[in-house]
Amino acid sequence: MTERKGKLIGIGVGPGDTELLTIKAVKILKTVPIICSPKSAPDKESIALSIIKPILEKRKKESDKKESDRKEEDLKKNDEDKNESLKILEPVFPMIEDGKTLEKHWDEASSLIAKYLNEGLDVAFITLGDPSIYSTFSYVQKRLDEYEIEMVPGVNSFTACASSISKPLVEKDEILMIIPKIDDRLETLLKNGNNFVLMKTSRNTEELEDIIHNQDGEKEIISVQNCTMENEEIIYGFPKNKPYLTTTIVKLKK
Repeated sequence: MTERKGKLIGIGVGPGDTELLTIKAVKILKTVPIICSPKSAPDKESIALSIIKPILEKRKKESDKKESDRKEEDLKKNDEDKNESLKILEPVFPMIEDGKTLEKHWDEASSLIAKYLNEGLDVAFITLGDPSIYSTFSYVQKRLDEYEIEMVPGVNSFTACASSISKPLVEKDEILMIIPKIDDRLETLLKNGNNFVLMKTSRNTEELEDIIHNQDGEKEIISVQNCTMENEEIIYGFPKNKPYLTTTIVKLKK
């Protein structure tokens, strides 16, 4: 009989507020034996991991209480109980443009995850926002497609930003465009849409921002930094200081 292999679960942990985790995500995070949480550098804490930290702390408290309530003979049980023990993997996914180096890191992370999947252990890969939208999860998902894969959706950054500024993203038959990086395609895109989400505004140059400012007609530009976090900041226009978690919503009236 073929031994059961573990399932790879991509979990979107939302934009920053732990309370925005879905019920399903919390349920899995409370029991899964392995959590994979990539970080951008060895000495940097994963933002995704910081979001689920309250869930993991509660999980540990509940596990400790169960252990203290067990009878003496039960304490001799193997501590590798799949529902209570937890191992966290933190591979490095550097924020660089070098494709070969990135591929190497993704390959190494996938091999590490596969090791546990082959042991029959489920692995939850946590990612900011939603696992289907510009997610680090996609890099390992493609490499591990021979395993069972489940995706748990999360609140994405741009819908969270719209909630923070209390405005709809789109109405009626308006077109919404999600732009991961402003480049020379921008002017063409601006001609064909009404509402635009500029992801990772920190990478924008003033020259490219001027292209938006110079568009004819009424326009509204709102940036949200650290959306749903304690240090969230809403800025009307493009911000001068641009932390990594900055998203800009542009509305053009045509």
